[in-house]
Amino acid sequence: MGSTAAGALLLLLLAVVPAVFAVTYQVGDIGFWNSGVDYTDWVTGKTFRVGDTLEFQYGPSHSVAVVNKAGFDACDSTGATQTFSGGDTKIDLTTVGTMHFICPTPGHCQGGMKLAVTVLAAVPPPATPSPPPSPKSPPPSPRTPPSSTPSPKSPPSSTPPKPAPHSPRKPKTPPPSASPPANGTPKSETPSSPSPTTPSPSPMTSPSPSPSPPINAVSKGVMMSYGMMAITMLLMYGIMS
Repeated sequence: MGSTAAGALLLLLLAVVPAVFAVTYQVGDIGFWNSGVDYTDWVTGKTFRVGDTLEFQYGPSHSVAVVNKAGFDACDSTGATQTFSGGDTKIDLTTVGTMHFICPTPGHCQGGMKLAVTVLAAVPPPATPSPPPSPKSPPPSPRTPPSSTPSPKSPPSSTPPKPAPHSPRKPKTPPPSASPPANGTPKSETPSSPSPTTPSPSPMTSPSPSPSPPINAVSKGVMMSYGMMAITMLLMYGIMS
């Protein structure tokens, strides 16, 4: 599609550029094609190229004849290749070289109505820059397919939970029994305190204190023993006296 558009644009430029740069020259300028004009001086400083046009404007007593170099020098129109009349003649310059024109009316060419024009090649059209190639879009990056392998789950732990350690219970110590002496002699009995078994200390549980023996029973036993001893001593003192 891009190359077709570029080709059509080039053809359009080739067709338009010559028409744009072509020049139409009014022969003689304001003097036209007429007697009394120096056409050798008129062409000085002008450049004629292929594609340009010469326009001859003249009155009814004049005409235009295209002749070769010999006819131009001798003012002889018998070998003219083209002859024009009508008052307004336009001649296109189509070939490179020198073209010769004279007025075939007798005496006019000798009076100066003759023109020699050197035609140069046409101006080449400016180079048309070729359209830059359209950048190719990079191929899309492939998408990463989702992973179909499920991630392994960690198996449940088969180790049973450890039971919480239990602190051993301390055996209860029975209170000592206070019994009166058999032969009247009071015996002072001190309650024996059993040695407590010291359990291994638990990291989280502190050992409980051992229970103390009941105070009321011990006090009563001691008081009764002292009372019996006092009675016995009084009786022995009474007998001896």
